[in-house]
Amino acid sequence: PKLDLPVAASIFPREIYRAPKSWAEQKYSNLIYWKEHEKGGHFAAFQHPELFTDDLRAAFRTIRRT
Repeated sequence: PKLDLPVAASIFPREIYRAPKSWAEQKYSNLIYWKEHEKGGHFAAFQHPELFTDDLRAAFRTIRRT
């Protein structure tokens, strides 16, 4: 079954596991935000807080519009 909650994903290249977008689209019917970054890893919020914060803001912006 698909999950119908709003889902946002920030994908960082040095993460332990990087799920493909196609997998996320199969599992989540309400994928509101997807961003693949060129730098960062498992501790992205610590390593690149500006990227992480930008993603949070962008994801919540899409929720506010609906």
